[in-house]
Amino acid sequence: MIIDVRKFVDAERGYWEELEQILARQERDPYGRMEMVELARFHYLYERVSADLARIATFAAERETRTYLETLVARAYGEIHETREKPHRFRPLHWFVCTFPRTFRRHSRAFQLVTAVTLLGALFAVAAVKLDPGAKYMLLPAGFEHLMRHPSDRVADEEEAVRDRLAGERSQFAAFLMTHNIRVCLVQFGLGLTWGIGTILYVFWHGVILGVVAIDYVLAGETAFLVGWLLPHGSVEIPAVLLSGQAGLVLAGALIGRRTRKPLRARLRDVTGDLVTLVAGIALLLAWAGVIESFFSQYHEPVLPYWVKITFGSVELVALVLFLTLAGRKAPPGPADTGRESAGAT
Repeated sequence: MIIDVRKFVDAERGYWEELEQILARQERDPYGRMEMVELARFHYLYERVSADLARIATFAAERETRTYLETLVARAYGEIHETREKPHRFRPLHWFVCTFPRTFRRHSRAFQLVTAVTLLGALFAVAAVKLDPGAKYMLLPAGFEHLMRHPSDRVADEEEAVRDRLAGERSQFAAFLMTHNIRVCLVQFGLGLTWGIGTILYVFWHGVILGVVAIDYVLAGETAFLVGWLLPHGSVEIPAVLLSGQAGLVLAGALIGRRTRKPLRARLRDVTGDLVTLVAGIALLLAWAGVIESFFSQYHEPVLPYWVKITFGSVELVALVLFLTLAGRKAPPGPADTGRESAGAT
């Protein structure tokens, strides 16, 4: 084909520069998205410049122009057929509202197993205390002195207190609760490195403690106090502890590598994102539970009626269940979900 190269370049240069501007904008802002009209224009420019390259490729004297067009077409081709995962801006709200509950549901079987083991530990403790009330002192660990007392004595002291025992110290107490509970959950998660055996035993032990406390107060006729005391913060704290056990079993599943031929490094890489999400979500839940326990759960009748505390805790529990089971189902997967939706439950 015979063409006037100078006239051809002058006529087409505007299209080349337009394509170059679009590519430069995309490279400066990899998070930016083009509208459908812009995408259509981009594709048209790519096809036009590609055709221009084919037309000018036969002219040996136009080496610089040809090199310029080859580079431009290669950049556009790479942008259109990009397969590498691009860096994404972290969106905290999307992560919490969508990625966190999706991750929980993806490993729901591990959570179900943790819940079953916890209930088994609680039932064991209930049976032990009913058969021998003295078993309470054997099953409760050191540091639970306030629970070693007879429940009615403690309830009487709490309800007859004339001053706020934590006055001026509630913020410090909340911080202590947060750090202590997060540390406990990290230990339970970390025990997944024992192929899950340590996590299962730790989960069972937590169930035992919960069962001992529950049956002790119920047998003493202090059920209202028990529920009013535990439910406001326990409706979030206990699920968070279960979630840490879930994370431990997810880690254990990656170490064991059942039903997969992937090497250990690849298995760990596959679950790293989910583990970070679960642990971060647990920390947020425990931070909330610490605030509630310090500033709300410690008030008892007659200062704060038990029905108010029980209602508040029940609403929290229902909201958490709905959040973990329903949140993020309709929203499109975000960057943190990419590549893991098909991972399946552990």
